[in-house]
Amino acid sequence: MKISGMNWSQVEAYLQRDDRAVLPLGSTEQHAGLSLSVDSILSERVAAEAAEPLGVPVFPVVAYGITPYFLAYPGTVSLRVETYARLMHDILDSLYRTGFRRILIVNGHGGNQPAQSVAGEWMAGREGAAVKFHNWWNAPKTWAKVQDIDRQASHASWMENFPWTRLPGVDQPTQRKPMIDFDRMRVMGPEALRRYLGDGNFGGHYQRSDDETQAIWDVAVAETRALIEGPWA
Repeated sequence: MKISGMNWSQVEAYLQRDDRAVLPLGSTEQHAGLSLSVDSILSERVAAEAAEPLGVPVFPVVAYGITPYFLAYPGTVSLRVETYARLMHDILDSLYRTGFRRILIVNGHGGNQPAQSVAGEWMAGREGAAVKFHNWWNAPKTWAKVQDIDRQASHASWMENFPWTRLPGVDQPTQRKPMIDFDRMRVMGPEALRRYLGDGNFGGHYQRSDDETQAIWDVAVAETRALIEGPWA
């Protein structure tokens, strides 16, 4: 259940019987012809679907992350690492102060990895706190399913192309894009990277069948739910 569908007294009642919560992390960045909010949409949705049968509250997605390399693409918003670390620390402090102790962070953006270090450092100073950091898209079972379908899967490719990340009136290319050189990409500034990437896709098919992506989604939801269930110690 989403925390936005609860009031404070319902949360207080929940905390009398459970102390788990889910916090999705996303970003606002270019995803070729898909929504700029792909990472936020997917992390929040997989978290909500995983938590719903368990009755564990899911907090609103943190919709801004660390993505300086895409700043030449209009609509992209990037936070400084220092800013992001402080934001994560404050969110975790607030959850702890109100009674949450077991927190699953469901991350949807690779650039947000510093949040894992923040969570580890934060947890060490909070008695009874347990935080799990979960990159939902490349968790073992989910990534194995992606690879089983098509090994050429990447940023803004078919593996992020779901009915809920597409935009009306935007047609996806039908060809397979050659994979980029990741080592070369990592040393480029935003403008050079845009020239290199073009539309922003890293490589592979832009879209595959909805049956294939749904199969990935089902695995991702189940894998995320298992982390919420535990063990937590």
